[in-house]
Amino acid sequence: MVNRWAVKHLNYAIPTTKKLIFDYIAARDTVSKAELLQAFAVTSSSLTRLLEEMIVEGIIEASGFGSSTGGRKPILYRIHATFRFMIGFEISRISSSVALYDLQMNRLSYTRWKMDAQMTPTVLLERAADQIEEMLHQHGIHPRLVIGIGIGAVGPLDQTNGMILTPLHFPAEGWQHVPICEWMTRRLGIPAQLDNGANTALIGEHYALRAEQMKHMLYVHAGVGLRSAMMSDGQIVRGAFDLEGSFGQMIIQTDGPRLQEDSNYGALEAYASIQALEKQVRTQVKMGRDTLLRIYEPEAIHFDLLTHALAGGDRLVKEHFIQAATYLGIGVANLINVLHPEQVILGGPLIHADPVIYDTIMHVAKKNIYYSPAYQPNFSPGELGEDAVAAGAAVMVRRDWDCE
Repeated sequence: MVNRWAVKHLNYAIPTTKKLIFDYIAARDTVSKAELLQAFAVTSSSLTRLLEEMIVEGIIEASGFGSSTGGRKPILYRIHATFRFMIGFEISRISSSVALYDLQMNRLSYTRWKMDAQMTPTVLLERAADQIEEMLHQHGIHPRLVIGIGIGAVGPLDQTNGMILTPLHFPAEGWQHVPICEWMTRRLGIPAQLDNGANTALIGEHYALRAEQMKHMLYVHAGVGLRSAMMSDGQIVRGAFDLEGSFGQMIIQTDGPRLQEDSNYGALEAYASIQALEKQVRTQVKMGRDTLLRIYEPEAIHFDLLTHALAGGDRLVKEHFIQAATYLGIGVANLINVLHPEQVILGGPLIHADPVIYDTIMHVAKKNIYYSPAYQPNFSPGELGEDAVAAGAAVMVRRDWDCE
């Protein structure tokens, strides 16, 4: 297997100090020389020289003038958007997407696919590679100008070797031990970097909230499974192993059911995941309950039909969505009580199915936060919505741009 750093993914070398300045400007859109002098231990003359070099080389550009504090208005600097580009690639069980971004994180092109029984790894990767080539051709971008492909995927993963290991519940066959980074690099000549989709979503949301300078954030994704990611002091918190869906294995009722044969009894996923929701409603339909879905065979009832019935005012379906949201709120509160984030982002198709789902989760979580009057994190459905995973994967590539 190919180590994700084995292929040098930079076509342009920038000394370390320039890299630090680049990262600082990229995180703040525009900055003045005075701000940079406060942030870095360099002399004014050395900083002037570095900024001039970076402008000549095309890395940054002047973007107007700031407000005067008595003298001349200061020049503002920003990243040169078209100096380089990034690809963000999301791989999930319900849908996958690929997007092209410039260096300022402006999205230039975007495509999303529904994941079905035909979407094997070969089919998806070929479609994604063809789409990336089309995007680059459309915008007249040579592949050498793309610093990398960031991939946010369902785990478990082997990040070092860029491999998707043994994920569960993909509708298509073949999603085991997929050397995705090696495949994409070989096919496109662009190095690829892999991380868990929950992590890249949090990276994306953190970037979207960069003006607020959040350092401690929690991201919870509710879909086919339950995923979470935590950021402390601006860095993703990682364990010794990438365990997909471990949040879903949180036990909330010791004598409760389990969703899968190898799941914990009474685990959160058995109460508050798309799989659990589908299973519960199918049981109710078999029992003859009054619902818009009674015209369907129980096994034909999937999440898209549930969301349609929810939008149509189906009381039974709404009852089960609210029940799932209530349990999920308890799970979120448990995470908050341990991790104490400043910001909690709630994302994923289950949470975004209807505003009442998000509101219920937030209300239940707030009510169960320990010492809640003294500590109340901010809650948000996120700034990026379904684009969070791909956008965060692109930010990850830019952030890890070694520049050596």
